[in-house]
Amino acid sequence: MPLFGSFALIFALVLSAYCLFAGMTALRWQAVGIPSDRLAETARRAGIATWAGVAAAAFALVWAALNNDFSVAYILHHSNRDLPIPYKFAALWSGQEGSLLFWALLLSSYGLVLRLRHKVDVKLTAYASTILAAIQLFFLLLLNFAATPFSLVTGAIPPDGNGLNPLLQYPEMVIHPPMLYLGYVGFSVPFAFALGALIMKYPGEKWIHITRRWTMVTWCFLTCGVFLGAHWAYSVLGWGGYWGWDPVENASIFPWLTGTAFLHSVMMQEKRGMLKTWNVWLIFCTFMLSILGTFLTRSGVVSSVHAFAQSSIGDWFLWFLAVIFVVCLFFYVRNRGHLRSEHRLESLLSRESSFLFQNLVLLAACFAVLWGTLFPILSEAIQGRKETVGPPFFNRVNIPIALFLLLLTAVGPLLAWRRTSWASLKRNFTIPVVVALATGAVLIALGVRPWTDTAQLYSLMAISLAALVTATVASEFIRGGRVIARHTGQNLLASMVTLTRRNTRRYGGYIVHFGVVVIVVGLSGAAFNQQKEQEMGFGDKMQLGPYTLVCDSYTQEDNPNYSIEYAVLNVYKNGKPLFQMFPAKKFFKASQQPDTIVANHSTPKEDLYIIYAGKNFDTDRPIIKAFINPLVMWIWAGVWILIFGTVVAMVPPMTAAAVPQVQRVRPITVPLPAHTEPVEAGD
Repeated sequence: MPLFGSFALIFALVLSAYCLFAGMTALRWQAVGIPSDRLAETARRAGIATWAGVAAAAFALVWAALNNDFSVAYILHHSNRDLPIPYKFAALWSGQEGSLLFWALLLSSYGLVLRLRHKVDVKLTAYASTILAAIQLFFLLLLNFAATPFSLVTGAIPPDGNGLNPLLQYPEMVIHPPMLYLGYVGFSVPFAFALGALIMKYPGEKWIHITRRWTMVTWCFLTCGVFLGAHWAYSVLGWGGYWGWDPVENASIFPWLTGTAFLHSVMMQEKRGMLKTWNVWLIFCTFMLSILGTFLTRSGVVSSVHAFAQSSIGDWFLWFLAVIFVVCLFFYVRNRGHLRSEHRLESLLSRESSFLFQNLVLLAACFAVLWGTLFPILSEAIQGRKETVGPPFFNRVNIPIALFLLLLTAVGPLLAWRRTSWASLKRNFTIPVVVALATGAVLIALGVRPWTDTAQLYSLMAISLAALVTATVASEFIRGGRVIARHTGQNLLASMVTLTRRNTRRYGGYIVHFGVVVIVVGLSGAAFNQQKEQEMGFGDKMQLGPYTLVCDSYTQEDNPNYSIEYAVLNVYKNGKPLFQMFPAKKFFKASQQPDTIVANHSTPKEDLYIIYAGKNFDTDRPIIKAFINPLVMWIWAGVWILIFGTVVAMVPPMTAAAVPQVQRVRPITVPLPAHTEPVEAGD
């Protein structure tokens, strides 16, 4: 099977090279008037066949893992006989070589879909297919010559493997990396279309329309990947938090921030013919940041709980990034006249300016995170010693940026395209501002003291702004729903559903904004975290907030994969018995590494989060850490709302003819938003 996998990778490499060469030749012939349809078709089919080669290689590696073939060095280092089957399958993306093969598999799968849908726009798709072939070629060169997953063990084959990293033996490990990779890799497609459109000076915004769903699906996958990673950190790392500004965590958020900016700014190009250069470079940067994130993770240049070992493949990625940038810059300089805007910004009080400010703020956040992440590398290159920046730097910079972004999220939907009158501002913002101020007042009445603690100040501002966004979103739904209700006789709730179905993109986007609000509320709870650490023997008590923990016992179990020792803690609240919790410590036999198993009781109000930290070597007594983390459940609930809104935004809008006509026969007009412009599909 290793031989089969190696052959499949060589087969895929040859096909992708042919796809690139034939595709470029066919496009060149087409430009000078030489018939090239048959050559272009062979290039397309070679691209499709590349998927078969990469898929066969991935199958070979998974087969080797499932069958404990420790003659393959990669399987030896990332699996063992007693590893549960889901984690053996996950070995495909658990190590450096396998994860690069997985990258190539997803890229070829995206390419397969693109090439099968080539009739959407044959010429533009041919350009995009050729660009994807170039990206595929890079990864296949890497897999064949620098990071082959089918290297064989020299000498005697060990009877068992070294096992999977204990931190990765958690259910989310099976789905978190695939989600993240689907996001990373997926941005290759809009990048390929954008670069193709620039090269061929493609008229209009059709490339944006073609790639809109690609981009949204990719963004949704990346969002899921980011938050699954946060949940994994919260559940596995045992430090009581969900985001530690780890370099690899940061790497996942670079393309997410620029991708979010792109999803907003393309609306200005569609509606007003503006920001064409901006949009092209946003998607170029998003793709390059995806490659940069892959480089940071795979090269080992940054210290991280996720990073792989130091490797020479970092040089490959740096050269690849340089080539991408030079190619993008060359075609931009050559064809920049094609990207002239059709209109200019007319007023700061306009929808256009709010999108522009949102973009700038998102890019500022991306730059701040990028600077903090790369600073150790830069300092080592310049000063010879590695200087790191910790969470205080990231929080100090990014929290104010996030608050300003939240304000813009509230303001933007209520502004009109081109310009907004002061009378309209007063009419639309009075109630939301009152709601926000009232929310702040209630929080202070409940005991929040922003004048004593910066964290509480930020929390108060975040929740008040979240109320402002919620009020603006609700006012948009209610105002539009009332118009529908007057014309159809439906109740308000049904009218708002109809409204959403009439313009899924606009109102799906509002649902996404509401999901962000819920996430922000959840994050704000961190200002009120409590924690305590204590040695606890049998019968000992720990008091934390209203909770009393009483140690009942310690128990040990053993199985072929690991041994486990867990504490049995009786939990009381205000003196009343509630339940038992079982924080544990695992020791994995194959890898000879320990792992922490967190016990967490989660409610909408707060999490009671407990860790068995091991024993004090001096006293030989067990140590228990306990945390009260308010509102964490809101973060995960907000992610589900955000995903739901994204799905709604991708659903094609209901046509006007399908709107139920209950009592009146006159045609239904789409409800007027606050800024009095008619709402169009795709707004």
